[in-house]
Amino acid sequence: MNLTIGHLSTFYHTAVLLMSGLEGDCLAGVEIKWKLFGTGPAIVEAFRQDAIDLAYIGLPPAVIGMEQGVRIKCIAGGHMEGTVVSGGADIKGYPELPGLGAVLGQLKGFKIGVPGRGSIHDVILSDALERSGLRGEVGVMNFKWADAITEALIKGQVRAAIGTPALAVAIRRYAGGKVLVPPHLIWPGNPSYGIVAASRFLDDHAGVVENFLKKHEEATEMMRRGPGLCAQRIASYTGVVDADFVLETIGISPRYCAQLTREYIDTTMDFVRAMKMLGYIGRELREDEIFDTSFICRVHPPGDHYGLIGNP
Repeated sequence: MNLTIGHLSTFYHTAVLLMSGLEGDCLAGVEIKWKLFGTGPAIVEAFRQDAIDLAYIGLPPAVIGMEQGVRIKCIAGGHMEGTVVSGGADIKGYPELPGLGAVLGQLKGFKIGVPGRGSIHDVILSDALERSGLRGEVGVMNFKWADAITEALIKGQVRAAIGTPALAVAIRRYAGGKVLVPPHLIWPGNPSYGIVAASRFLDDHAGVVENFLKKHEEATEMMRRGPGLCAQRIASYTGVVDADFVLETIGISPRYCAQLTREYIDTTMDFVRAMKMLGYIGRELREDEIFDTSFICRVHPPGDHYGLIGNP
């Protein structure tokens, strides 16, 4: 049978480890087709068109799709606290300034680069600008491909950026910038990405889903226990960045696990309330409309590993 999985260019997701050849015997007989997308909203559109079965995606764009009638469910976690604010070396960051609102306050009259409208980074930025009283005073420039934000900062089109740890490392390395606000200070415990599946696929191929989640959890354990080895493998497979770049990216926020914890779910519901207030969605979805925890509970041991940095 065929399994089509959507993913982003975010190489610290377990997708790249699995693509590099870690599928294993439990997925024997399953032909996996990986499809690359520029943003989470593009992945949701692929689900709408029945073009993919599973995907790695931030929860906000998935929630927008769910509210619009796209039949998908989040069935596993993957990573927490994957949003970072970066900017030029001349901009003050934490701990020089006390937090996100103070850092953003320096950018009145300038623009911040962020991935596509409705992405998790876009929602976090919109919420921060709203709470800081800066909506309309700080410009927002959305990008279809996050990789283009670094070049925009170099050219002076934006003064700062909010996005993945990989974007933060690229800005430090290629634009001479720095991290302004680390992930744990932006929205503690935020659900960086999860595994989302088409409801039709869950109904028809439960066994395949469970086997995939076993490999996904094994890969998150590799990211926790052997980030150096993972960095080498990812760099070798992608051929785009070196192992030091990957290792630095992983180190910015090494909170990996496949479990759907209470914290992960509760923080997602905080996002839902913020998204309703900000106008991304018209109503607050219920928890059971977003999550199906039955699959990961069958394949993951009790507890979780998000806080076990560098441990099994």
